[in-house]
Amino acid sequence: MPSQNRNLCEESTFSSIFREYSQTLHHFLYYKTGNESLSQDLVQEAFVRLWKNCQSVLFATAKGYVFKTANNLLLNEYEHQKVVLKFQKKKPISHTEESPQYLLEEKELKTELEAAISALPDKQRVVFLMSRIDKKTYKEIAEIIGISKQAVEKRMYKALDSLRKITKNIR
Repeated sequence: MPSQNRNLCEESTFSSIFREYSQTLHHFLYYKTGNESLSQDLVQEAFVRLWKNCQSVLFATAKGYVFKTANNLLLNEYEHQKVVLKFQKKKPISHTEESPQYLLEEKELKTELEAAISALPDKQRVVFLMSRIDKKTYKEIAEIIGISKQAVEKRMYKALDSLRKITKNIR
């Protein structure tokens, strides 16, 4: 049977799609969110939706379907979090030996660094996180994303340059 005509509703076909794309999808979502459990939940939900719609999704479009579904689920989650944060009041309680001044400065620095990384364009942020967090080589990143090694180098250069400019005022 040609691979393009495979039926996604067959358990073996669906399982092979899951095995092939779930890890890549998880990494994609993790780099966008920085949240391991949210990424795992979104991957699972995207594949649940693929299974529920297996009759109407072509085998050839399965990868695009789960990635698009997961991205839409992520956008919905962001909108939900905006609503939750709007009405949530946090009172952090922490007991530590550090001075309040030190803790405040540390928190501000972390916030500024996270903001600087999240301010990067998606393509630069993904390359930056894959390189610095996952310790992937430029060649490995190029293979995962599907671009040339030179494109990865250029994105990394731009990401580092942007971070230097944004963070130059941070102590």
